[in-house]
Amino acid sequence: MDKLRVAIIGCGQIADGHVSEIQKLGNATVVAVCDTEPIIAEQLAIRFGIKTWYHSHKEMLNKEQLDVIHICTPPQSHLALAKDAVDSGCHIYVEKPLALNYLETVELVQYVTNAHRKITIGHNSEFDPPSVEMRNHIKNGTLGDPVHVESWYGYNMGGSFGKAILASPDHWVHKLPGKLFHNNINHMLNKITEYLDDDTPEIHAFAWKRDTTQNFGDLRDDLYDELRTVIRGKTVSAYGTFSSGVRPVGHYVRVYGTRSIIDLDYTSRSVAVDRGALYPSAIGRLLAGYDKAWQYTKSALKNSKRFYQNDFHFFSGMNLLIKNFYDSILHDAPLPVSTRNIVRIAWIMDSIISQIQGEKQS
Repeated sequence: MDKLRVAIIGCGQIADGHVSEIQKLGNATVVAVCDTEPIIAEQLAIRFGIKTWYHSHKEMLNKEQLDVIHICTPPQSHLALAKDAVDSGCHIYVEKPLALNYLETVELVQYVTNAHRKITIGHNSEFDPPSVEMRNHIKNGTLGDPVHVESWYGYNMGGSFGKAILASPDHWVHKLPGKLFHNNINHMLNKITEYLDDDTPEIHAFAWKRDTTQNFGDLRDDLYDELRTVIRGKTVSAYGTFSSGVRPVGHYVRVYGTRSIIDLDYTSRSVAVDRGALYPSAIGRLLAGYDKAWQYTKSALKNSKRFYQNDFHFFSGMNLLIKNFYDSILHDAPLPVSTRNIVRIAWIMDSIISQIQGEKQS
């Protein structure tokens, strides 16, 4: 097999990123796209020079000889669509969250495994260049043993997607068990589970609606937009923060180890290692600031080089994730995101959402 034949189900905004990144790879071709709104599928196909589009995924699966399906629809539809794709012999890439809850996630992962197919999830930021750099630091022993993780994910309710959620009570996000959090906190949690080995850690979650002045008189008033999570495993603890109120909107992780502390900022794509004062007394404290400044400067220079080489892209992480997933199919290599980690995140999300729902009912 020289090239994988790929199709997209769900032609919304994120689908553009998928098609664009797949077309940069040499081992796959997007041969068809599908959406229940035919005009959206047609427009995506025209934008990217794809010859065929469908409004029925079953018709597409029957007519096209496909190897991989990318599912970019709302999560309520993921389980059924993924099963249909697997039944037709396809490997599947599913946008986050994988399914509506932990039980559905386990069911889908087992379904794919039993069919001897492969699955991955859209955890793009795990494969961004700074994530790879941070992972290399840890492999080299820079961190030592992980002790604690702080993961921060900011959200802009004034952005295009946030405005769409607030514009209508019929938006699909309002129908998710965890609403806004359900669709986004994978980005917060996948930074934590990389260092937390427990399958069922202790979880304490707190959520609220920060802006209580805006009232719609419908279920939009139940949309919490601030979340704080404390996680305790056997050897590693973590704080997870989701905030739509803090500006500037941030996305970063800080990992505390027995040898150093590593900071990763996804917005500026920078990585810095804090090893403490390298010299005694006031000199050590003075030089520590210069050391950190130099590390941020090096990150900026690396980013400038990528920009000059036309390699400084928003979806760099998605590109590497898709490449690694396709390599796992073509060469029977390991999955880029383990199914165990997919299931663990689903369990943690269920725990967080059940605690939030319990607070609302009380």
